[in-house]
Amino acid sequence: MQKNSPLEEWLASTALGGANQSYIEDLYEDYLRDPAGIEESWRKTFDSLPKSTAVEQPHSQIRSYFQQLARDSNSQSGASVIDPNVSKRLVKVLQWVNAHRNRGHLHANLDPLNLWQRLDAPTLDYKFFGFTDNDLDEVFDIGNYVYNRDKITLRDLAYALKNTYCSTIGLEFMHVNDLEARTWLQRKVENLLNKPLFSKDEQVKFLEELTAADGLERYLGAKFPGAKRFSLEGSDAFIPLMKEIIRHGARNGVKEIVMGMAHRGRLNMLVNVLGKKPAELFDEFAGKHQGNGTGDVKYHQGYSSDFMTDAGLVHLALAFNPSHLEIVSPVVSGSVRARQKRIGDDHFTKVLPITVHGDSAVIGQGVVQETLNMSSTRGYTVGGTIRIVINNQIGFTTSNTRDTRSTEYCTDIAKMIEAPVIHVNGDDPEAVAYAARMAVEYRTLFKRDIFIDLVSYRRHGHNEADEPLATQPVMYKLIKQHPTPRKVYADRLVAEGVITESKATELMNNYRDGLDRGDCVVPEWRPLDTQKMDWTSFLTQEWTPYNGKFDPQRFKDLARKVCEYPENHPIHPRVQKIYADRLLMANGEKLFDWGMAETMAYATLLDDGHHIRISGEDSGRGTFFHRLAVLHNMNERKAYIPLMNLHQGQGHFEVWDSVLSEEAVLAFEYGYATAAPKTLTIWEAQFGDFANGAQVVIDQFISSGEQKWGRMCGLVMLLPHGYEGKGPEHSSARLERYLQLCAQQNMQVCVPSTPAQIYHLLRRQMLRTVRRPLVVISPKSLLRHPLAVSTTEELVNGTFQNVIPEIDDLDPKQVKRVVFCAGKVYYDLLEQRRKNNQTDIAIIRIEQLYPYPHEEMRDILTAYSHVKDYVWCQEEPLNQGAWYCSQHNFVANLPADGKLRYVGRPASASPAVGYLALHNEQQKALVAEALAI
Repeated sequence: MQKNSPLEEWLASTALGGANQSYIEDLYEDYLRDPAGIEESWRKTFDSLPKSTAVEQPHSQIRSYFQQLARDSNSQSGASVIDPNVSKRLVKVLQWVNAHRNRGHLHANLDPLNLWQRLDAPTLDYKFFGFTDNDLDEVFDIGNYVYNRDKITLRDLAYALKNTYCSTIGLEFMHVNDLEARTWLQRKVENLLNKPLFSKDEQVKFLEELTAADGLERYLGAKFPGAKRFSLEGSDAFIPLMKEIIRHGARNGVKEIVMGMAHRGRLNMLVNVLGKKPAELFDEFAGKHQGNGTGDVKYHQGYSSDFMTDAGLVHLALAFNPSHLEIVSPVVSGSVRARQKRIGDDHFTKVLPITVHGDSAVIGQGVVQETLNMSSTRGYTVGGTIRIVINNQIGFTTSNTRDTRSTEYCTDIAKMIEAPVIHVNGDDPEAVAYAARMAVEYRTLFKRDIFIDLVSYRRHGHNEADEPLATQPVMYKLIKQHPTPRKVYADRLVAEGVITESKATELMNNYRDGLDRGDCVVPEWRPLDTQKMDWTSFLTQEWTPYNGKFDPQRFKDLARKVCEYPENHPIHPRVQKIYADRLLMANGEKLFDWGMAETMAYATLLDDGHHIRISGEDSGRGTFFHRLAVLHNMNERKAYIPLMNLHQGQGHFEVWDSVLSEEAVLAFEYGYATAAPKTLTIWEAQFGDFANGAQVVIDQFISSGEQKWGRMCGLVMLLPHGYEGKGPEHSSARLERYLQLCAQQNMQVCVPSTPAQIYHLLRRQMLRTVRRPLVVISPKSLLRHPLAVSTTEELVNGTFQNVIPEIDDLDPKQVKRVVFCAGKVYYDLLEQRRKNNQTDIAIIRIEQLYPYPHEEMRDILTAYSHVKDYVWCQEEPLNQGAWYCSQHNFVANLPADGKLRYVGRPASASPAVGYLALHNEQQKALVAEALAI
């Protein structure tokens, strides 16, 4: 007999082995004829059988296999041989039970308004399986199959199934293929019949929390009528849900929770969970200015606090969130990953991510799919996220599900990663609390995502100034008549004798008194321990100096080290040649190219104990075959990373080939960088234009996060850019878009043109005590350009030059024209000028376009104070590139009678031409014009 096969495990959990081998044999014959023709769970069972059992053995042997399993099951349980007729009826009962596990959620009591039009599920009726009302008192020996009972009447079983799978909790879990996880979920939901689930003290606590949720909204509505607050009313159970997750998370070892959510209920969350003082919120409603920066509206604000539970202190962080729905989810994931890395939480037990979604947004926004897709990948996993949907059954003014989605549930997207979904009625706080505990335990045990679908409603319009009756008259007539969740639960507890009506009223009055005082109304709140903060040394508004010097001998030793890999690790011949060349560079026999200089920037930082994280769609190799940080074994699925093997005690180095996503991955890296100031965090676009797919992250987080929320971030974006005749998209990184976003010293935009420059630029980003985003317009052809090389001296004793002056030995007094440029076009100009033997034109490279280096430029232009003819030369079309956004800076440092004009491609709706011949013609023309006097 085969031991520990998938079939045995499955049968052990269902007790089908003893009584039903004939049924299984018939089912197996059907499976052999047509696998698609049998019920899905059975098909999966047969598919999972070992090959030697389910495929290679003849049918007689598979029958013997099942019969042996049946005998073993009977001998273990002491069961006797069951009459074949009884066996068939029992099988029908078990099929009925299984139908509830598969589809019971379709008949669950989930909607407080009873508006849902649900799919019919005929298999939930025992009559579907041939039973009648006359059979209700028939007793079946279900072999401890369900509810820990050996024998049960059909009537009692019907009651038990309804109260388990069709109650105010509807669990979707049969799409989870992992047998252990699915069995755990099944047993957990079937424990719902163990009453009571909560003590009287816990019930009163839930009512207190509902009272707080309801009380704050009523208070704000009365004090600031008509003001936007994106009220939680109707979904009030969200507050006890969050607090129960925190409490139960602490019991399961959680020390820190990072949360992300959009507007709905955010103010309630801030005051009633995180402990923000109501007085501070009232000041925001009154429009009082607080703090530095330009600020943001109150329902975008984040917060941090400590929360005391019976299992210890839990640190809470609510991420700041812009108006774009769902974009904060990958930001939260990145922040959590950074925190886990910082404290060595390798088993994902101490830091818990929670993301909160809207019902229309969770299924409607593509970033949700991107985030779920990367949730279990190596470079981005955080050990599972609890994802809560505040399902108020309406998106802005759209409530017809035929308009909001193409699926039965808004949470059906969860099935792409086999995440279970707990649908729960928002009017039943005890069911909500049970869902909270279940979610925490599942995430703790299985380190995977789980969804809680909090089915509720929205008492007001999209905001408090809207009139929802105009577009949802039927829904809002019901809402106006429907008691609040607090009222529903208070009445229930009074009826059950848990509290009195006067006690319920007292809770309301006490909470309102707390709001009147303006102090924190969360008894679990504790002040933050500021000694543990990582950002103290970076809270500066100044661009601090950068010292680029590095010990030459240590540099040489590191350069040799990054060229080493094990002898028994064969690599591709092209890669081997590149590493051989790098060893020549290390030994001073060859000048440094771009890839080696970049590698040395990382190596020197790691050697000093700094940490580095790089991600992107081809970051390990580099899209253009220049980085080669990961060496793949030609014979085995093994990889060797030299930068991880410099020496013990070095900083940690990570490089990840990301999922094929820009928006979610860039948001993840932004979140990582905001939580890891001591890590150089880099995101690299495969091509610069790919960042277009992540524009929301750039606009609403990277460029403006510090001004809106005071959130500093040292994220580096590497955006390959260069006009080499490769067509419209893959030429341009859309430099103009980043320059247009530049203001208030918010970020850096640089166009390095030498290996030494990228070396110092990356080191400067880490070594300066300021953390602001860095956008690097990275080259493509310069990665191997014969002139784009640097000496060891330029690396170990140089620095980053914001402006590079003329490098040829020209007499400044003979210069008649000065050409400004940035990036690859410099080398085209230089080569053509040398070819022309021109000595009357100076070429100046602007390597940092923002913040613009006025002081350096003035110093350089002093030698050309007599020159009146100045040119800005760019490869990009007139309406793109740096010209429109930066010409005021170019002009600012010219002599009084100096004139600046543009040379480059004409304005174009497309970033570049698609024909190589036309590209070459344009390039030749702009270089010629720039050099023609």
